[in-house]
Amino acid sequence: MADQSKTRMTNQRSLILEELRSLKSHPTADELFIAVRRRLPRISLGTVYRNLQILSKQGTIRTLPDTKGQMRFDGDNARHYHVRCIKCRRVDDLPGRPVVHFEREREGKTNYRILGFKIELLGICPECNEREKPERQGQVRQ
Repeated sequence: MADQSKTRMTNQRSLILEELRSLKSHPTADELFIAVRRRLPRISLGTVYRNLQILSKQGTIRTLPDTKGQMRFDGDNARHYHVRCIKCRRVDDLPGRPVVHFEREREGKTNYRILGFKIELLGICPECNEREKPERQGQVRQ
């Protein structure tokens, strides 16, 4: 984790962080930009991107890469896991306690220096599941 004292917390950065932490949706930079712009109309998308990069490098926030190249952001830095919808790419926190013993059990079993691990479940969110119901009901079993 980088030294957080080297980069001061500007008003814009503070507002971006506050908005991110208020959202439970794990927004993209564009989605966060829309939310921040309601409170700070003159902020640019580039400023939001730059500040997200800084906050991520500092270890203040998490980045959640997507297999389709889109980056999402998480203001909750506590150890937790995620579930991602394979249809709309929505990301939610996965309820439950973290598996802290997993790393300890792997120590010494590889030549790698283990830095951490990520758990992400894939599924279909409630909204996408609801949209699929009419399609499934229209299917006739043979």
